[in-house]
Amino acid sequence: MKSSLKLLLIGAALTASFSCSEKSTDVETTKNKEVTAKEILGNPAYQAISFGGYRERSRDIQPTVNQLKEDVKILSAMGIKILRTYNVQLPHATTLLKAIRELKKEDPNFEMYVMLGAWIDCKNAWTDLEPDHNVESEQNEGEIERAVALVNQYPDIVKILAVGNEAMVRWATSYFVQPWVILKWVNHLQELKAEGKLPKDLWITSSDDFSSWGGGDASYHTEDLEKLANAVDYISIHTYPYHNSHYNPAFWRVPIEESKLSELEKVEAAMLRARDFAKSQYDSVASYMESIGVDKPIHIGETGWASVSDGFYGPEGSHAADEYKQGLYYKHMREWTNEAGISMFYFEAFNEQWKDAANPIGSENHFGLFSLKGEAKYPVWELVDQGIFEGLTRDGNPIIKTYNGEIDSLLTKVSAPPANY
Repeated sequence: MKSSLKLLLIGAALTASFSCSEKSTDVETTKNKEVTAKEILGNPAYQAISFGGYRERSRDIQPTVNQLKEDVKILSAMGIKILRTYNVQLPHATTLLKAIRELKKEDPNFEMYVMLGAWIDCKNAWTDLEPDHNVESEQNEGEIERAVALVNQYPDIVKILAVGNEAMVRWATSYFVQPWVILKWVNHLQELKAEGKLPKDLWITSSDDFSSWGGGDASYHTEDLEKLANAVDYISIHTYPYHNSHYNPAFWRVPIEESKLSELEKVEAAMLRARDFAKSQYDSVASYMESIGVDKPIHIGETGWASVSDGFYGPEGSHAADEYKQGLYYKHMREWTNEAGISMFYFEAFNEQWKDAANPIGSENHFGLFSLKGEAKYPVWELVDQGIFEGLTRDGNPIIKTYNGEIDSLLTKVSAPPANY
């Protein structure tokens, strides 16, 4: 590629990546008044992200209040105002809520809200016994009770309660449940809300793969799913072109008409196709909801792109994993969702190494926009240049760029997708 074109592509990627920050100044915020999920979801002034503050290889070592305050300050500096958590079985979510409350006490204008997750399992999930996907875990009731207690303890912070995470999709073979289980708990929570035992403006949903929400295999189109779609306050879908670069790669591989493009031009074209793939999954859910007469907001509860992989997505696989592609995906998805009025809980804020503890370069450990040490990956390099992280640290480490900010060094790790010809 000619150097001028290369620099143009890089500059465009960085500039557009942060259009959300620029747009947020044009959107009326709701500071100094009680806000609701309805007001913040789909509002570009309230950017969202999935968050886990775990530093170690095991969740047995929980992050402290001060560590989570560090993380929240970093995310707040970049315009994030809604954090998504996943369970209340472990102390993490409770500690996060304490951290946010402390930050609010220190600065009455500080804004950060939470989409609180309640984890749902089938019977025998995560045990040596065969999972029974038609019976729910006896642990679910306690999980819901803990979530309800936290919502009522932190009503100024928790604005959304999600029942289950990818709990209905059948590829979650260790723990998935039937839709009636999620429906049961959503109805229970809606009843508590109607009785005044939960905040009236709390939005209740379930965050699941697009297929579980009717956007894929027609076998998911059940009566219970229709009832669930009517019961939730909005639909929260997951879409992962990154994983589909291996499992469903037709959109990803370089077509013959692009064969003469440079490597970076092929990458740029592929990342636009990745965005369009995510759009198509979103649209498929919207079409199903319309077909069953459900008119609810649809937001993206999870989507993301890993920067490292030694497996399906690395040099011996789909070539999807690197920071440059991660930056382009982040840019394209923020641009589309901001323009469309869709909230996107980008996965995720910081790398977490417990997810594939035995394999440090497994892709599940590398979805963060920041490394474990707080290094800013390519998607947020420009924010470092703008100085918004000045004075902020993660575990004593200042927020600096990966690759020492050297784009040529980063690009040595980048290769186009495999050919489809």
